[in-house]
Amino acid sequence: MTAFDWQRMLLDDFPVLFLGEVALRALFAFVVVFLFLKVSGRRGVRQLSLFELVVILTLGSAAGDVSFYEDVPLLPIAMVFATLLLLYRLTVLAMSHSIRFSNWMEGKPVTIIEDGLYALNSLNRYNISSDEFFMELRQQGVEHLGQVRLGILETDGDVSLYFNPPEAIKPGLSVLPPEHRPAYERMPATAVYACTRCGHTQLINSQQQALCPRCRHAVWSLALNNQRLR
Repeated sequence: MTAFDWQRMLLDDFPVLFLGEVALRALFAFVVVFLFLKVSGRRGVRQLSLFELVVILTLGSAAGDVSFYEDVPLLPIAMVFATLLLLYRLTVLAMSHSIRFSNWMEGKPVTIIEDGLYALNSLNRYNISSDEFFMELRQQGVEHLGQVRLGILETDGDVSLYFNPPEAIKPGLSVLPPEHRPAYERMPATAVYACTRCGHTQLINSQQQALCPRCRHAVWSLALNNQRLR
């Protein structure tokens, strides 16, 4: 083999007309995937459930094979798409008739914030890191957990938030990036601090160390009490 052989790198032993066949195959794959999404009832793919993600990845694999490999005929790939569509419809039908099966396939909404605190059972059971949705909270105008009455992690990965009214906002854990949310084990001043793991708040004196009574964590951040900007 010769290095930097442009004939091999660009087209290898295929004739130039094969580029036209590749274009036709790519068009075929595009149309079939588009029709699949239309027939299946999907209106968008911003967030996919686990089940839908598996279907899309399988579609992408089949579409890639038929687009680039000259020895992959079109009709078997069409059968792959038809089979996936049938399986999709049957699975959706089964999910609509069985809540247990639906929960097993796509999961259930998970409460992650309750009354300004992280739900410890959810964090531990589902191995959720608070940093995973801090960005989502900031994008929805949240500065600290005391502004949030209820937060639910949906099955598609979105976070649904229900806010406290202004008069009910209390001190809470900051969701700002680490450079704007310094953490302490020994408090620099007497103030209300928030546990960086669960959000519990309490007054801690200057130069004092404390264990969180809720989760036994020893790292704290200064609690914020700002109103939510609309």
